[in-house]
Amino acid sequence: MVVYTIGHSTRSLEEFLAALKAHGIGRLVDIRRFPSSRRHPHFGADVLASALAREGIEYLHLPELGGRRRPSRGPSPNLGWRSPGFRAYADHMLTPEFASAAQRLLDLAREQPTAIMCAEAAYVRCHRLLVADYLTARGIEVRHIVDARRWQLHRLTPFARVEGSRVTYPALL
Repeated sequence: MVVYTIGHSTRSLEEFLAALKAHGIGRLVDIRRFPSSRRHPHFGADVLASALAREGIEYLHLPELGGRRRPSRGPSPNLGWRSPGFRAYADHMLTPEFASAAQRLLDLAREQPTAIMCAEAAYVRCHRLLVADYLTARGIEVRHIVDARRWQLHRLTPFARVEGSRVTYPALL
């Protein structure tokens, strides 16, 4: 099984749809916590869902996988992340809410070619990186869509540690 990721960034709707179609995507799972864009209104949930439907691509919003998380209370096992936002998301990945949503994503991806989407173009600056680590740790191939012609294979973040079903990012000594 393969799961794709894509960031809408400043792409035109036409360019975005062309990239999805070129990679054979049948379902787009929106993992933005808040599925709207003031700068790019064509990536608001309603407009995007309609445009995708016209192209035969299903749209689903899965906010449980969304970013912009608050830091967890208590000590974090994810001090390897300097970014507070990435650390907070890595902590979120250890919750039952995340596990349930990630399982739903996997179930959906087994049905048809699926891409997860957020706003940031570069996956290395987006929580898609952490979701991709989670999937990769489970043996799922993750491909980051660059454009209609190219994708990049995900590699587990070098300082990630996988223990059973947990992915953590401990501080490096």
